[in-house]
Amino acid sequence: MSAGPLIARVLVDSPLPQLDRLFDYGIPESLRDVAVPGVRVRVPLRSAGRIADGYLVELAEPGDYSGVLSELDSVVSPIRVLAPEVWALARRAADRAAGSAIDIVRLAVPGRQVRVEKAHLADDSNPPLGIVVAPPIESYGNRVIESAIALGERLAVDAVPFVLEVGVGAGASWVGGWAVTLAAAAASTLATGKSAILAVPDYRDQGQLDAALRAILPPERIVRLDAKQSNPDRYRAFLRCLSEQALVIVGNRSVVYAPAANLGLIAIWDDGDPLHSEPLSPYVHSRDAALLRQEQQECALIVMGNTRSTEVERLVEIGWLRSVSPERLVLPKIIPTMQQEGGERLAARARIPSSAWNIARTALETGPVLVQVARPGYAPRLACVDCGQTARCMRCEGPLAQKSARSVPACLWCGALAVNWRCSNCEGEKLRFVGNGAARTAEDLGRAFPGVRVIIADGERTVLSVGAEPALVIATRGAEPVAAGGYRAVLLLDGERMVARESLRVGEDCLRWWSNAVALAAGGATTMLVGVGGALASALVTWRHADYARAELADRRRLRFPPAVRVATLTGTTEAVSKAIADIDVEPLDVLGPVDLPTGGVRTIVRFDYARGTDVAANLRAEVIRAATGRRRPPAAKGPRGPLPPTLKVRLDDVEPFLES
Repeated sequence: MSAGPLIARVLVDSPLPQLDRLFDYGIPESLRDVAVPGVRVRVPLRSAGRIADGYLVELAEPGDYSGVLSELDSVVSPIRVLAPEVWALARRAADRAAGSAIDIVRLAVPGRQVRVEKAHLADDSNPPLGIVVAPPIESYGNRVIESAIALGERLAVDAVPFVLEVGVGAGASWVGGWAVTLAAAAASTLATGKSAILAVPDYRDQGQLDAALRAILPPERIVRLDAKQSNPDRYRAFLRCLSEQALVIVGNRSVVYAPAANLGLIAIWDDGDPLHSEPLSPYVHSRDAALLRQEQQECALIVMGNTRSTEVERLVEIGWLRSVSPERLVLPKIIPTMQQEGGERLAARARIPSSAWNIARTALETGPVLVQVARPGYAPRLACVDCGQTARCMRCEGPLAQKSARSVPACLWCGALAVNWRCSNCEGEKLRFVGNGAARTAEDLGRAFPGVRVIIADGERTVLSVGAEPALVIATRGAEPVAAGGYRAVLLLDGERMVARESLRVGEDCLRWWSNAVALAAGGATTMLVGVGGALASALVTWRHADYARAELADRRRLRFPPAVRVATLTGTTEAVSKAIADIDVEPLDVLGPVDLPTGGVRTIVRFDYARGTDVAANLRAEVIRAATGRRRPPAAKGPRGPLPPTLKVRLDDVEPFLES
């Protein structure tokens, strides 16, 4: 290290937006050897003599400042936890989303675990890594994916809808074909000496991908990094990622920020799943973070799914992603049954047309049958018997629901039991079921198919896989387990209820839910789509998802809806929101609102072109900082002090205001 008077530039860990920049600190002589970029530090703040945590981002020569700099208080740990590539990504992603870089760094760097860190520092051994032999990536022909990995290209890959057995002996398991493809892509990347990052929506997908990886890679080459891990396990896995070894890093949305200096591949599975959208500020979608990182580190990028989101279709149309489809795709056998009714009494009660009932009965002779439903629980909604009005909680006016036939109705909002319930409209005291949840559907199908084992898979009952024995698997959308050998038949119920949801993305979501279920079927198995026709049914039956996404994107362009344009949602006081809108000097700029919010304040939506995104984000960020620095408590008065007035909040690329009417 240079003996000159270098200064430390520190990112302070603070929620205050006005502190979202690097601060200069002097380095005391005692810390010269350990104050290196990437380490955790503690620094003094001018206000009230406080000490704050932070990260030393870089060392720099002193500038023109002639005063005396405050010095670092301490270096917390000698480990460089904030990698340079992660800091650069956090800064770019935060600027694009009008947010703070420290909010992304918190997602990227797990909290410190002292015991794990000490064990890591004490273990100076370097265990040998297993040799990686890259298997061929089947189903896509001409090695297009291997070539893209070598050249650092960006691909939008349509998955092959089938399940495969991976592994041997007692460790064998069945996974989706997509997992096998991504595992082979990761192995090809490792064979070149580079790391791969694979991001999936949740633990169900991660389990399949992990099984596919372990079938072809040494276990020491695979690192799991996700939110379901305990704090020590996650920090231990994170420290492994800091090494120079080529690894496959698997996890959920935040794994795109994992440190990997020599990165060869980023892969995103099912980017349309809302779990890829970060719920914490600055709300950066994992797909957007992956796009930024690919451009930054010039690695390959694969966005893969059974369906194609409109965001990916836009990137394909502008040439940012190259579309790749399987050369030998066998179309699934899908039959829409919109106009058919159940001829058998018990099947009709379970909402199954006669043709679907016959197919399910035949399929149950050889293996499991999947039945996808819209809602968990027993009765998604309850109503008054006398007047038919939706039953509401007597405490908070929330809707009532029932989890099982014998359970007491309870509020979906506050959880209060509806004991001694009385209708607010007619004073009635009796309730009736409206709609069918997974539990009620399982009960009805159990009567329609006596003697058949019934399995329920939903948010409360986690089932990751089922065997090849005959069984009825009733699953809510997204919770479908993988069946050994694939399902012998798939029934997609409640389609009309799913399509009726008020949402800008209702078509995309329904097509994705149904396609993911179809992809779990065995080769040649029949899928019955109940109650849906038109363009959605045609897209599913013909398996032309890209065409549907293209038509959907064209409609959004005409209406100036995302992702054809970028949007920003502003919430806060009327004055703060109006001031922020007035300071955006961008044309064309569509302003929708303001609309009063039930919690106080107003909400305004602005729409603008992608080319002006940088200017809009910078203007809005400046207004957020101005509103935060101008926030003051009113003078002290008798009685309890009220809360501070709402601050200005900004969220870019937010589609939530368009979801509900």
